[in-house]
Amino acid sequence: MAISQDLLDILVCPVCKESVTLTPDGRGLKCPSCRRVYPVRDDIPVMLVDEAAIEE
Repeated sequence: MAISQDLLDILVCPVCKESVTLTPDGRGLKCPSCRRVYPVRDDIPVMLVDEAAIEE
């Protein structure tokens, strides 16, 4: 079970409020503005700033 497109359409980065996109491997949601990647665990996005990694 993957993340639905409807959910992806409404999710935004909690820091800068930009829309997030699914990473190619499907294991995270990336913000194009601040480059934070929020993990997806058991098909549930973890949209907590403390859990995000900043990707270079």
